[in-house]
Amino acid sequence: MQTLDVIVHTISLASSTSRSYELRAADGGALPSFEAGAHIDVHLGPSLVRQYSLCNSPREKGRYLICVRRDDAGRGGSRTLHRDLTVGRRLQISPPRNHFPLVAAGLHVLVAGGIGITPLLSMAEALAARGASFVLHHYTSSAAEAPLLEWLQSSALGERAVVHHSDQGDTVRAGLPAELQVPEADTAVYVCGPDGFMTHVVAEATAAGWHPGQLHTERFAPTAPPSAEAEAEAGDGDRDGAKAGVAAEFTVRIASTGTGYRVPADRTIAEVLTAHGVEVELSCEQGICGACLTPVLAGEPDHRDEVQTPDERAAGDRITICCSRARSPELLLGL
Repeated sequence: MQTLDVIVHTISLASSTSRSYELRAADGGALPSFEAGAHIDVHLGPSLVRQYSLCNSPREKGRYLICVRRDDAGRGGSRTLHRDLTVGRRLQISPPRNHFPLVAAGLHVLVAGGIGITPLLSMAEALAARGASFVLHHYTSSAAEAPLLEWLQSSALGERAVVHHSDQGDTVRAGLPAELQVPEADTAVYVCGPDGFMTHVVAEATAAGWHPGQLHTERFAPTAPPSAEAEAEAGDGDRDGAKAGVAAEFTVRIASTGTGYRVPADRTIAEVLTAHGVEVELSCEQGICGACLTPVLAGEPDHRDEVQTPDERAAGDRITICCSRARSPELLLGL
């Protein structure tokens, strides 16, 4: 996997619980360009790679800016960043990649919950540079815990931003933003934040009549996998995984060699392939970054990622091998 050498140029307090990190190329040169909504992998140590959205303007060529909220109940990435990163520290990062791109629309409604503001800030910067029509709603618990609030309010983006603080009784559960009350055909909606926040916004917007194709989301953590009971219920009470549409065990076959490998119920496709020396690209290993998306030439995937759109899932021609499985007895992979 290609990596870039960068240096932590500055560290700033972004809220009472968040810090922003400005990264610059170690050799002082330009960094690869990126599009609004992109993220990078940050290598923090052996087997510790985390994904963070770029929140600065895509027009900036000399730096990447990420903002990280400390989560002591998380998987360790934010704690390591807050505890160990210092100005001047060298890091390995991936080039930017984007599974949350802006689409063409007459109006973009950006809805952020907490740290979910990070990719939406980059989008707002890009839309403002184009002279496009947009509004940014940022829902937070309080002004003190609102990431990058000072930057948002002091920039030109502040004129198109509406900030909501739940400690003042202003929450999304009291009602959707005005722009989402009535569906508009030429509007694209982007939602990012905690899982419960996103689930609520999408459910309410769908109930209001918005088409799923208009609702674009990005999750920072995977949703919980379905329970055995839920899977059985989805299969009309049939507890046989294959009949319920979930293959407990299946085969993956590599197109370039013709070799097949059994994937048991307790192992992922990626784990099986790497154990047999098949080279695959991995990063988050949770289905939220898209690094391991692999072509499917035959068979039916059982998608369990948070990367692909409903249309992409329906096409069935790519699979996240770190978490997704198969609904058919065999998958032929384009490896």
